[in-house]
Amino acid sequence: MSQEKKVEETGLNDIVITKYKVAADIVKRAFDQITTKTVEGAKVIELCTTTDKFIEEEASKVFNNKKPIPPKGVSFPTCVSVNNIISHFSPLASDPETSSLELKNGDVVKIQLGAHIDGYASIAAETIVVGASAENPVTGRKADAVQAAWYAAEASIRQMKVGEKNWTVSETVNKATKPFETAAVEGMLSCQMTQNVIDGKKRIILNGNPQQKSDLGTHTFEEGEVYGIDVLVSTNKDNKPKDSSYQTTVYKRTDQTYILKLATARRVYSEIQKKSGSFPFNLRTLEDEKRARLGVQESVQHSLLTPFDVSVDKSDETVAQFFFTVGITKNGPIRLTHPPSWLKPEFIKSDKQPDEETKQLSQAALRPKKNNKKKAAPAA
Repeated sequence: MSQEKKVEETGLNDIVITKYKVAADIVKRAFDQITTKTVEGAKVIELCTTTDKFIEEEASKVFNNKKPIPPKGVSFPTCVSVNNIISHFSPLASDPETSSLELKNGDVVKIQLGAHIDGYASIAAETIVVGASAENPVTGRKADAVQAAWYAAEASIRQMKVGEKNWTVSETVNKATKPFETAAVEGMLSCQMTQNVIDGKKRIILNGNPQQKSDLGTHTFEEGEVYGIDVLVSTNKDNKPKDSSYQTTVYKRTDQTYILKLATARRVYSEIQKKSGSFPFNLRTLEDEKRARLGVQESVQHSLLTPFDVSVDKSDETVAQFFFTVGITKNGPIRLTHPPSWLKPEFIKSDKQPDEETKQLSQAALRPKKNNKKKAAPAA
């Protein structure tokens, strides 16, 4: 076993952090380019496909001095979910209903994407409002949703400390959304992440119902852990995600085993193993979209693949999202992914304000500086 492998197995050390941060830098550059294209008339499918291609190209340029060269590329396919669509919307060219969708001024656009280096995934999401600027800020309920999600995300990151419980983060998010007359989307999960895993056993639930809370259990955060913090907030205070008519296009392999019966399913599953490994993928990355649509069905039926279904809220509601990848050190959390590329305070003008505790928490230092000054000796 190599020395590097021994070091990596110890947890969140310098080598692992470097891989997360190189992936995070790629994610940042991807957001920098997609936000400039998120304008009126932009096709959702083109935003998704060009950004995934950009991430693959950027990943191909790094860590080439290692032998063997580590796997790297997309860790979460680009999803562009608009207005009341909650998440995982990433259309196919072969679907005429969704491939022609274009953005309009005022659309609230949630963009989620990710990159990985050697299986260490940095995933992020942010919310953009088409056409908004300092001269034309977002107001009303759209502004409420974005502000609530932002404060909830920033406050929750600061609760990711050694010894803290998952329920503390859940409560922090719920408290942050109330002054804006919004609520976290019911049942959304934030998960522990490890090498080649984005949905680990330790999880945080948002606005869970009694059964969901009971199933989840209590988890304690430990030094060296990494989490993907996914905060989704809706203007619908009584929201429950609803199934949509939109086709599911994003899937992820599980650790289950089964001998597939259909030849098409076996070919598609083999292609998935080679191209995406353990990370989520979009059907459009496979050689034949139509064959892929048929081939995944048997794999889903036998739990070889997990579908990321497209869920929605009521048509007149707005959903906002922020997602950060966060590491836990003994001195406090570290933000592995970058802050949003688009969001600026002057772009969002809600007439509501967070409660004082949430405001102070969201603005606190992630890792407070230690006071190294020695106390003066008492006077004789």
